[in-house]
Amino acid sequence: MKKKENEKLNLFLLLKTITPKIIRISPVYFWIAVAISIIHGLFWGFDILVRQYFFDATASFVGKTAEFRSVLLAFAALAFTAVMTQLLNGISNYMWYVLNMRKMQMFRFEINARIRRLSPEVFENTETLDDINKAGMGAGAAVELFAVIEIILCFYLPYFLFVGWYLFSLKPLFLLTIVIIFIPTALTQLIRAKVFSKLEDESAPKRREYEYYEKAVADREYLKETRLLGGFAYFKEKFSESYRLCLKLRMRAEFRSSLFELSMNVITILGYFGILYMLFTALMAGEITVGAFAAVFANMGMLYSIMAEVVQMHIGRLAQNFGATINYVRFLELPERSGEIKKAPAWGDITFQDVTYSYPNTERPALSHVSFTLRRGETLAIVGENGSGKSTLVRLLSGLYLPTEGRVLHNGVDTREIDPEALYQGTTAVFQKYQRYQMTLRENLAISDTAKQADSAQLEEICKMAGCDSADASFTNGYDTMLSREFDGVDLSGGQWQRVAIARGFYRNHNLIILDEPTAAIDPYEETRVYNRFAELSREKSAVIVTHRIGSVRLADRILVMQDGHAVQLGTHEELVQKEGEYRRLWEAQEQWYKENPEQETDAVSVN
Repeated sequence: MKKKENEKLNLFLLLKTITPKIIRISPVYFWIAVAISIIHGLFWGFDILVRQYFFDATASFVGKTAEFRSVLLAFAALAFTAVMTQLLNGISNYMWYVLNMRKMQMFRFEINARIRRLSPEVFENTETLDDINKAGMGAGAAVELFAVIEIILCFYLPYFLFVGWYLFSLKPLFLLTIVIIFIPTALTQLIRAKVFSKLEDESAPKRREYEYYEKAVADREYLKETRLLGGFAYFKEKFSESYRLCLKLRMRAEFRSSLFELSMNVITILGYFGILYMLFTALMAGEITVGAFAAVFANMGMLYSIMAEVVQMHIGRLAQNFGATINYVRFLELPERSGEIKKAPAWGDITFQDVTYSYPNTERPALSHVSFTLRRGETLAIVGENGSGKSTLVRLLSGLYLPTEGRVLHNGVDTREIDPEALYQGTTAVFQKYQRYQMTLRENLAISDTAKQADSAQLEEICKMAGCDSADASFTNGYDTMLSREFDGVDLSGGQWQRVAIARGFYRNHNLIILDEPTAAIDPYEETRVYNRFAELSREKSAVIVTHRIGSVRLADRILVMQDGHAVQLGTHEELVQKEGEYRRLWEAQEQWYKENPEQETDAVSVN
């Protein structure tokens, strides 16, 4: 499939996609840079004509058929051309450098914006992760590819057109000069384009592997555990293995393309000597002047080196970047998630109608034919063993994921029809794997609702509910304490970070709040206190608690029991514990613990 997509995305289509984006960055600046590049190329071509004029004037002066003034004028023209060529070269290089920096910034921003608009569930697909990885490299390749196209069309093409016109005016057969030099080297780069496009597709998964292993070796997140458990050597070996494989793929591609390039260079050099022979015979036959011969002969080496530079370096870079640029453009064509309804539905019931969900590239559904209703203002607990489908269910409930089959309705509106930005309004969540933002405590809390003014009084109230005390000695500068040692701040314990994450979830204005097992680093007694505060905060709001600790779910109005992707029971604690079934089995498995901790059980029961 990807191979067919690559074939469809030819150079013309790539330029059709990229060029408007680049022009929009700064239209006036862009066209001025184009004009200067064209003039620069013409001055390089004009040099050969000025040289002929200078050599003919000098020969005429030596032969006493012209005055010295004509030699001085020719020399002045030659000097002017040389100065203007270098001046235009500096101006053009600077302008395109600035534009390239702007292009890089825009492309990177566009990738990030595009990722934001992708459906979260596509990140469960390894092909999408590969596309994102390749798009990051492809953005840089796209900038370089356009820079190569620009220099070819705006500088080298005017140069070759002028030189071609000049050679044709001397003798039409001399046009073969450009053709003989160009064709073999062009064929070489066509081969390189195919070889390196295939290389990019083959190496992207392995590149993502060695980047991960490198992170496992050196990143602060992994540092302590990797060193303590002796995993450094293991990850180093895995990194080396993946890196060597990528290197091997690249060396094989370089060898194949270089072998073909060598054979084409031999043909080009033979053609070069043939051109010199034609030039000499034309001079002897009196078809061209001595000045024309000297000018062409003097510029032949430059013409050959410029052609080699164009084809081998610039078109070679174009060939190598072509595959990566295709990946960038293909990433931009990934379908975005959107919905016709741009306004959030009124707060109401959330209903699952025969919902099935399967993760990409899996045969067994994570959820299968689940039907229930979360009533407006209800607190629902979801329990079940690991792998029973609890987390998948809340992702569908919140609208992060869309069902494979069936429907999820927010106040009667299908989540497929609602724009994600509207769907997420009024919803907050604290997930088991929360984020530890390297920012101040204030920013860590307020990031969940940036539209609000983060005043200390409101933050204090929220932190109190989550058990996060800003007056704690850990927070050396109160709410302005930087929570990152990398930025001269402090580090927190797992439990402290968990309370910060919970407070962050509470801070956001919401009608629906989800706690997806966020209390793993907090002891059971403190967990019950957090859930008690949660119950107070979520009064008259819809709330969902996902937990494996059964003693904490009795504060819920109802309990949904998940088993192997199915919703097997739904009811109150008192109803479910009296029935034979999965809930009673889970309760009895943990019952002994609660009997040994009557204080916690009393605290939990007191919520109801």
